Amino acid sequence: MSYTPEMKELIKKVEATRPARVERVKQGKQFPKLSLAEAHERLETYHPDYKEVGRRTFGIGPNKGDNHTYPDEVVDLFEARSRIDPDRVDLSSPDYETDILIIGGGGAGTTASLFAQENGLKIMIATKLRHGDANTIMAEGGIQSADSRIDSPYYHYLDVMGGGHFTNKPELVKAMTMDAPLIIQWLESLGMNFDKTPDGEMRLLGGGGTCRKRMHSAGDVTGAEIMRTIRDEARNRKDDITVLEYQPAVEIILDEDGKAAGAVLYNMETEEYAIVKAKAVIITTGGCGRLHIQGFATTNHYGATMDGIVMAYRAGVSHCFLYATQYHPTGAAFPEQNVGLLITEKMRTAGAQPVNIDGEEFTFPLEPRDVESSNIIRECMDVGKGVLTPVGRIGVWLDTPMIDMLRGEGTAERDFPAKFIQFKRYGIDLSKEPLLIYPTLHYQNGGVTASDWGETSVPGLFVAGEVLGGSHGENRLMGNSLLDINVFGRRAGIRAAEYVNQGVTLKKLTLDHVRAFHKELEAAGIETDRISPMLLPDYSNPEVRAKQLSARYFGTLR
Repeated sequence: MSYTPEMKELIKKVEATRPARVERVKQGKQFPKLSLAEAHERLETYHPDYKEVGRRTFGIGPNKGDNHTYPDEVVDLFEARSRIDPDRVDLSSPDYETDILIIGGGGAGTTASLFAQENGLKIMIATKLRHGDANTIMAEGGIQSADSRIDSPYYHYLDVMGGGHFTNKPELVKAMTMDAPLIIQWLESLGMNFDKTPDGEMRLLGGGGTCRKRMHSAGDVTGAEIMRTIRDEARNRKDDITVLEYQPAVEIILDEDGKAAGAVLYNMETEEYAIVKAKAVIITTGGCGRLHIQGFATTNHYGATMDGIVMAYRAGVSHCFLYATQYHPTGAAFPEQNVGLLITEKMRTAGAQPVNIDGEEFTFPLEPRDVESSNIIRECMDVGKGVLTPVGRIGVWLDTPMIDMLRGEGTAERDFPAKFIQFKRYGIDLSKEPLLIYPTLHYQNGGVTASDWGETSVPGLFVAGEVLGGSHGENRLMGNSLLDINVFGRRAGIRAAEYVNQGVTLKKLTLDHVRAFHKELEAAGIETDRISPMLLPDYSNPEVRAKQLSARYFGTLR
């Protein structure tokens, strides 16, 4: 549906202030940035992470008693029983054997498979949906790398640390920023199509919280282009890289010495379980947007339910920074079919401004994401200058027609083809009408505790991508997610291969850690019928579910 007559009337206010705002931008004037003290005050007052309601501490496991509170939706996943009864699982005759098992078939897992395979090993990827169905293909704006003549990994490092409020793990930030130019070169060598200037130079853009233009992109489908490139390469190595689709892992398997030794898989089509024996395991299962923390919509793909961190936790591996969740400032708030859809930060880089119901600027367009989100929430909830949709959602305008006015007619359609099409099908031309936006659940800042090579406290268990916690601290900057999946996917693949090639002898396979976790639940007095991993979110009609008496469901699965 197009905008309602009432909303079109409101857009006239945006159009009335637009010429003056465009002229100010041309003169190099923008709404002033907040000072550090002002930004901190906005975060504490308006950002969802700072609310005490709906949060609690961990009662069991490695993070029990730490100094943080976590969203109830997250703790619920960890304070749950396994999907399987370990006493009913026969580990003596594995269904598959491989050198390295990679759990998750998105960007990090696929990158890890390529570098591990190059070390002469057999790789198996077990993925929940299709190979490539992951947050990677949802990422739009770009991938950061300090490889221009006026930039340096030094500046990139400082930007990342500042964006994360200097809570980041320095060794992870160093690895990510130092390896970035190598990753860009590698992706281009595989055939990735980056945006370039007429003379063949990389076309670089800025982003929120960055001091240099270092965003490499492929239109507004950068993640999809990365996934296309590396997935094709993996499929061309099918003799060594086997992909099992619709078969997510539900538990890590250890051996008697506590080494990672494989996983239990669940076939989502046949409802059968399978055992994979592996000398090393790499978890790359991505983020948690489908938990809909605090009721927020999400940009994430259907299977983003934090599976890998839950499995690692049961195996005894702690997590870090899970108390901090990233809400992208510009998620679609209208039409209803697009709610939560990512509106890339690259649009604000190109000139689009957030404005309120009166067409007024109220925030610097490129504040770090958590600050920008806080400013938008404040404008809607406190200042009272948000725009209501017909179903009662609220948002502010992102004045996208400014892009063509600042950069030339046709720029918006050329540079943001996916978004142009996604809104055009509902009668909204983003080159002529603003978009209605509101913060949306976007990124899992935290993850498994591991080294800068993805090594966890369990021998033979590695992590990469959004599952790895620490590189972004408490807030991620644009363009560093597509970077970290490749940097740490590469590193985990290399280090896992080194681990296997040194010689690994697995003893008897066991799920004793799952039994121990269940006992810890009971000892803590946590009585629950919840099970995890969740695998898929539940969007079914509760009235229909109440009449489905033939089976008990967990999420959407029996």
